[in-house]
Amino acid sequence: MSQPSAPQGEQWTILRLLDWTTRFFESKDIDTARLDAELLLAHALECRRIDLYARYDQVPTGEPLAQFREMVRARGQRVPAKYLVGTSEFYSLTFDVGPSVLVPRPETEFLVERALELMAPDADITVADLGTGTGAIAIALATQRPQAHIVATDLSPDALAVAKANAQRHEVTDRVEFREGSWFQAFEPASAFDVIASNPPYVADHELANAMPEVRDHEPRLALEAGTDGLDALRVLVPGAAAWLVPGGWLIVEIGAGQAKAVTDLAEATGDYDAIAVAPDFQGIDRVVSMQTKR
Repeated sequence: MSQPSAPQGEQWTILRLLDWTTRFFESKDIDTARLDAELLLAHALECRRIDLYARYDQVPTGEPLAQFREMVRARGQRVPAKYLVGTSEFYSLTFDVGPSVLVPRPETEFLVERALELMAPDADITVADLGTGTGAIAIALATQRPQAHIVATDLSPDALAVAKANAQRHEVTDRVEFREGSWFQAFEPASAFDVIASNPPYVADHELANAMPEVRDHEPRLALEAGTDGLDALRVLVPGAAAWLVPGGWLIVEIGAGQAKAVTDLAEATGDYDAIAVAPDFQGIDRVVSMQTKR
């Protein structure tokens, strides 16, 4: 597909900018071309996407137009749009995002929903979110379960800085404690949790090599790579979690497509879990595995 000529001069209205940018993104094989065009222009103009429809005839100039052009250039190089605007929505909450963290996925909301099913609204319980990234899981749970105390861990100090900023944004810093470390190494020796939740890396090496450029070239590999079969992190989490859960406690993990049997086999092989359940996402793909320790 030939690349459309770039907009020049002040005669470019919002409508023309959106139309040109949409065609430009399509020429770069970006599936969400119109959405991204609207997202970036609304960010540059400091307005809502819906407001663009009432301003189609306006002509952006100066710094907003320059900022928009720079973001369009970067998006054409397949930098994720959410990184360019600096925020992403998850569980009806706004989260700061950047290159040090994965952009929260809608599929992960199913993990949050499963955790909430297992957390009584008024219960005084302790929860861990391993590999917290943006803090999306921990913060979403904290907003829905005010009595819960949540420990959120990550190996990356840069990711933890983003997560802490998000906790401040949503005013849950008094109930979400952040710790740096790899998986269970971040826990204090006497820790015991009612629920451990995690969206761990689960992308196999060959899948990452063939992933979209936004994922392969821009999102942190530490949060994605999981070995030849995508199970490296889950081989640590599933056998190891039971020692940190109270009797009858729950481990809840997000998994990749086609991994359900391997993960349930891991759980059964430990002999530590009674109830093991698999739940699909909105596409019908097995996405969340929950397992309860023996009482």
